[in-house]
Amino acid sequence: MSGLAHFAIVKLNPASIYVGALMWCPAIAALMTLKLRGRRLDAIPWNWGQWRFNWQGYLTPVLYVGVAYALIWGLGLGGVPNTGTMAEWTAELGFGSGNDWAPLVVMIALLATVQVIKSLGSIVGEEIGWRGFFIWELRKVLPFGGVALVSGLVWAGWHFPIVITYGGGDVLVQLACFTLMIVSMSVIMTYFTFRSNSLWPAVLFHASHNVLIQKIFTPLTVNGEGTGMWIDEYGLMVPLVVTGLAVVFWRKAKAEGL
Repeated sequence: MSGLAHFAIVKLNPASIYVGALMWCPAIAALMTLKLRGRRLDAIPWNWGQWRFNWQGYLTPVLYVGVAYALIWGLGLGGVPNTGTMAEWTAELGFGSGNDWAPLVVMIALLATVQVIKSLGSIVGEEIGWRGFFIWELRKVLPFGGVALVSGLVWAGWHFPIVITYGGGDVLVQLACFTLMIVSMSVIMTYFTFRSNSLWPAVLFHASHNVLIQKIFTPLTVNGEGTGMWIDEYGLMVPLVVTGLAVVFWRKAKAEGL
């Protein structure tokens, strides 16, 4: 199923409707597997769980993405703010000229809330498959570290056709950075899923990560010489920072007996 969606994205047009179809393939595959094996749908942890884990899932990307881009801007690897993005946001929101910071504050607030909610419809498709089903099956035969690494590598490889086609830079470097980031995210998301016994912290984590990088921090960054090597999901900084955080969560999982 993913192959059909990847073909449409790569060969036809990277339209959001094709991307949405791709993101629902893991959920459909998981539900079909349960049906074919005669298992109940409640094998997937649908319950909302405790609010604190959902909030932690949402806020954790704020931490590592914020630190990564603060380092990029502070070290001069990229500038801020991007006046082109600011102008677009000002026009999109209908603010008049002379409002320098109001559009920035309003747009970030809307993206961090409304856009995250809008994105849940497609992201939940991925997470039903990966964190709702796949990691629980892996847990039957692997310890926490094995579950996080195997699921992360499979999740990363599932994205490779898009990275190769639309990355726009050195393919091997971008694949390496993206894989490191995804595997590290997988460690943290696996922790939250097993700790909460719910798929929703991972859903909120995934939505927050996507919006922060794709809609806020990268658009606000001014590209200079070499900036492309550091920003976004295919650059170095986010993978390095989230890997450091993943080590912390790996140790927490071990200490808590996950």
